[in-house]
Amino acid sequence: MKLSNGVEWALHGCVTLSQAGEPVPAARLAELHGIPRAYLAKHLQGLSRAGIVHSTAGQVGGYTLTRPASAITVLEVVQAIDGTEPAYRCTEIRQNGPLAVPADQCSQPCAIARAMAAAQDAWSAALSAITIADLATGIDADSNGTALADVRRWLTTTAGSARSREQE
Repeated sequence: MKLSNGVEWALHGCVTLSQAGEPVPAARLAELHGIPRAYLAKHLQGLSRAGIVHSTAGQVGGYTLTRPASAITVLEVVQAIDGTEPAYRCTEIRQNGPLAVPADQCSQPCAIARAMAAAQDAWSAALSAITIADLATGIDADSNGTALADVRRWLTTTAGSARSREQE
């Protein structure tokens, strides 16, 4: 299964928003992560449509999480960005060709479709069990406890200068 870059960007963005005390403009999130602003804005719109983030307009506007980070799962973010379609779609190939199985004998999915459905279910269950708060905790642990404090400091110390630049 291949996920788009937008999934990574959206997950990092949600972790960042979980540390923000006020709305964060899309331009600030893009700057923090070194990613294209327009592309990130598109994904933030997807997160907004899914009810994961809320957009506030105006001079002090930006994005905030709609729920606590502990109530937003990785699966929700993945589906908001890449959709809800399963990775595998059975086309009933067993009903084609010279040894085709008649449709009336195909009352249940074949072994391949069952295996792929089980893998999809396991993948979905795993991502449903991980929250944005869990990711934040893991990111902080990976940095010996400095990453989240650095993000919070960056958001508060440069917020004013960024807003000033946006107004120019």
